[in-house]
Amino acid sequence: MMYLIFTFSAQTGEVSGNLSYQVSYQIVETKNEVLNQGLSYDELAYEADSIHYYVRKAAHMTEYFLLAVAISFPLYVYRVRGFWLMLLAGIVCVGFAGFDEYHQSFVAGRGPSIKDVGIDSIGSFVGILLVQAFCWSTLHNPSGRKKRRKRASSTKKRRR
Repeated sequence: MMYLIFTFSAQTGEVSGNLSYQVSYQIVETKNEVLNQGLSYDELAYEADSIHYYVRKAAHMTEYFLLAVAISFPLYVYRVRGFWLMLLAGIVCVGFAGFDEYHQSFVAGRGPSIKDVGIDSIGSFVGILLVQAFCWSTLHNPSGRKKRRKRASSTKKRRR
């Protein structure tokens, strides 16, 4: 995920903008077809322009959400949980977001933005929280415990 994020950040401002505009246009075009709105090319372009900023920021959040999941799962498996998981995975993700924005200051047509670090951090913390919630719910599932106990007791009986 870090490599993917770094690669997207290495794109020039023009290339990055065109890519996110294409995604914005595809969203608007799909909406037009599904809702049978019959919008013209100019109307589609206007709507794509109006959501372009939000598509870019959603991409930032999604990238860092996936990075947080990729970092948090292994940490959770190695029993880093609760506050310490938030702290450790958060430091890695937010630190990388800062590094990534610094990296963008060297790319043509791009620049660093503290606002983007904040948006990246939101995606990271949502990812960390969801990993904690998912892992906790699967490990603390009462019906899952009963099944495990039954399997363990039946295995012990077979061994005797």
